[in-house]
Amino acid sequence: MIKMLRHSDQLEIAAMVGIDPASDGLARAERLGVATTAAGVEGLIVLPGFEDIEIVFDATSAKAHRANAGRLAGYGTRLIDLTPAALGPYVVPAVNLDLHLDAPNLNMVTCGGQATIPVVAAVAEVAPVQYAEIVASIASKSAGPGTRANIDEFTETTARAIESVGGAARGKAVIILNPAEPALIMRDTVFCLVDAASPRRRADIAASVERMVAQVAGYVPGYRLKRQVQITPVADHPHTLVGDRAVTHQVTVLLEVEGAGHYLPSYAGNLDIMTSAALRVGEQLAARALEAR
Repeated sequence: MIKMLRHSDQLEIAAMVGIDPASDGLARAERLGVATTAAGVEGLIVLPGFEDIEIVFDATSAKAHRANAGRLAGYGTRLIDLTPAALGPYVVPAVNLDLHLDAPNLNMVTCGGQATIPVVAAVAEVAPVQYAEIVASIASKSAGPGTRANIDEFTETTARAIESVGGAARGKAVIILNPAEPALIMRDTVFCLVDAASPRRRADIAASVERMVAQVAGYVPGYRLKRQVQITPVADHPHTLVGDRAVTHQVTVLLEVEGAGHYLPSYAGNLDIMTSAALRVGEQLAARALEAR
């Protein structure tokens, strides 16, 4: 909501929907003149002007999204799913948004997926990625009940999207809830196993990753490389043979995501990258709809 109010020319907020009448978010929305309901999707459907709503952003949980999507199915609204429910195609704006602009339900994968899949895709543009593993470390304070309820869905959805969107032959995802005090900003590590025997290919991989990081930072300003791209030999690595494919090098990319601090704390980069990516998708859907009129 706040990102739309501050930054979006294409989207107009019709309502803020919650389930807790005492929610600080709903109170903030009311102070800003946004219509609200604490009755969930049922309250949204009966709001005046609901028939004019074209896009719904769902930031609940995987279980709740499945119910919400079913309830809204007959109304022609487009759903942007910020949960790992994965009912619709996986969408990572920097990688594949243009492929899914006509889908009724677009899935934003996970915070770890939004941070790391662009990097896997950037490596795969240069050299086939036989195996990709990502580790997302987020502040425990930034992991609410929805995130904690979705740990299994996080790992499964992210791993599938590493393969289907990132282009890896095999993918694995790990999430760490870091209890450190003071809270640490989101950190992500990407490991890719590739055949990069030639110095030219290694240079091309590093350059591709750097270009992709800049592209993601265009809609997530706090997204950045923590260190230079590392490409090291894997002669004695247990994954030297992945299936029937030989790999020669491991690509290691260290990232961090700092939140914009518009409403949530700046250490909550995991939440900021999801809302920023979802906003980019919503703006593209709106732009496409306006062009068609």
